Amino acid sequence: MFNIAIAQSGGPTAAINATLAGVFARAEKTEEVDEIYGALNGIEGIINDHLINLRHIIMNEEDKDLLMKTPSTILGSCRYKLPSLEEDDLQYKTIVENLQKHHIKVFFYIGGNDSMDTVMKLDAYLKREQIDICVVGVPKTIDNDLMETDHTPGFGSAAKYVAISLQEIIRDSRVYSIPSVTIVEIMGRDAGWLAASSCVLRANGEPAPHLIYLPESTFTLEQYIQDVKNAMTRYKAVIIAVSEGVTFPDGGSEEQAKDAFGHTQNAGIGKKLEEYTAKHFQCKVRSIELNVMQRCSSHAASLTDLEESERIGGAAAEFGIEYHQSGIMAAFKRISNNPYRVEIIPCPVQDVANKEKKFPVEWISPEGNNVTVDALNYFLPLIKGEPVLKYKNGIPMHFRIDQ
Repeated sequence: MFNIAIAQSGGPTAAINATLAGVFARAEKTEEVDEIYGALNGIEGIINDHLINLRHIIMNEEDKDLLMKTPSTILGSCRYKLPSLEEDDLQYKTIVENLQKHHIKVFFYIGGNDSMDTVMKLDAYLKREQIDICVVGVPKTIDNDLMETDHTPGFGSAAKYVAISLQEIIRDSRVYSIPSVTIVEIMGRDAGWLAASSCVLRANGEPAPHLIYLPESTFTLEQYIQDVKNAMTRYKAVIIAVSEGVTFPDGGSEEQAKDAFGHTQNAGIGKKLEEYTAKHFQCKVRSIELNVMQRCSSHAASLTDLEESERIGGAAAEFGIEYHQSGIMAAFKRISNNPYRVEIIPCPVQDVANKEKKFPVEWISPEGNNVTVDALNYFLPLIKGEPVLKYKNGIPMHFRIDQ
């Protein structure tokens, strides 16, 4: 008999708790697993020995179902970067001491690029010291920028929220007779997957957003003005989707905040384009930043995303508990678009950590202001289906841990 631990890290999503539910459910069915611990606030929970017994919290099938449909991270999160082994291995010793103290043989870390850095470093230390503990990465991020996986849990729900929000913005913008331009800023620090996903509205005959700008293509103000001018000849209300990672060509001299992993915290392209567009066209212009609502809007979640997130959590648990695989991340491999089919495979975490999957340039229009039908075919299966939510007093119910 042995115990396992699960932690969540990085930015929250609508599906990361579904992944937790998947790991928990698979571990619960394994006779060799005794206790199932949750580490509070990511790897910090292991370092600080702040663990809770999930068997005492997730008590029945109703709890699991509610957990699956609850957004954000019930265990809390962190953006904590472990030092390199060459710099300092003291924290690694602390982590191992606390894992061994609780007889934990497998540690699951649910997160994105930076979380996989933690998995890679910890796995390297465990192997160097010949310690019999497995560490397994489980993907998540709304940015959809993890290497080696077709897509990431959490992305489909974020894409669905973006599409729904844009559709409602389109309806709102078309009620007036005067020409207008609406600029919607969408998350995506360095990769434009989420902004590009706004193209799914075309599957229902919606021509908007009329322009889509991504960080993977060159952005110039001259081309932008011409693009808007062309769109205004055809549409009274022009809708523009722009990734937050697009750089406004003004030199970018202002200092931007960075997180523990050195990532720039982007924002503001929408407002800058609003001011520039209004000055140039002298018409009604509005910018809208969807902000954090994109991450955790479970009321607009994709059922496919939630079910796949639970499924990949279960597969990761099998890789670690049944096959004793360490230093790997569970990943989706797409078999086909129509019918949509994926399988889940293990991949070496060093092929994921500190790398970034960009939106394919071949899926961007030659003008750099839109995406192709290949992108539409890729995105559509990921947003299908709607979960049945449980409501109380007219408000969706969430699974919560009182800390």
